[in-house]
Amino acid sequence: MTHPTAAITAYWDAAARDFDDEPDHGLRAPETRAAWADLLSRCLPSAPADVLDVGCGTGSLSALLAGAGHRVTGVDLAPRMVEAARAKLAAAGLPGRFLVGDAAAPPTGEETFDVLLSRHLVWTLPDPAAALDTWVSRLRPGGVLLLVEGRWGEADQSDEPYVAGAEALPWHQGIRADDLADAVRPLVSDLRVHPLTTDTTLWGGPVSDERYALVARV
Repeated sequence: MTHPTAAITAYWDAAARDFDDEPDHGLRAPETRAAWADLLSRCLPSAPADVLDVGCGTGSLSALLAGAGHRVTGVDLAPRMVEAARAKLAAAGLPGRFLVGDAAAPPTGEETFDVLLSRHLVWTLPDPAAALDTWVSRLRPGGVLLLVEGRWGEADQSDEPYVAGAEALPWHQGIRADDLADAVRPLVSDLRVHPLTTDTTLWGGPVSDERYALVARV
């Protein structure tokens, strides 16, 4: 199977310019930013922890983590997303390391981390099961895997892919919490799912699709 990696990279590179216009991407509203900061603080260990933010986008969650005292490494396939993340943290006077690379196989060598965070990413991956296995292997004993994911509402209305070829991706319409939990559970020692659909502050308004946070320990 040929995966549309080049098209996906180009799509997210082009999206970087306006990415933060979405309330839950840019976190520009104080109440939205505070809601995400609270979610992260409830799911993750106390700072300082070494956090790998895969599919970091423009670095909004990385900035929250760095501001809370964590040591953050962000990875994204799209160079312009990485440029935006670097600029965002630099403008805020926050430390952070950002790398261009495949979030499914982060280019961090033999490093391990206390936390691996992924938000709204698995639906873009050619082999999400392999990515999950890789991510767990990057965690130290007792480390936390935090996946913020969903099954997108438009998935039940249209089969139109967001880029040509994306329909070949296993989870291109998102994944339900029960199904993701089934995929992760054999890799971890503890797993919890927190429904987030009704937490409108996180999303900047009401949403109708399934959204959740999966928190697991290794």
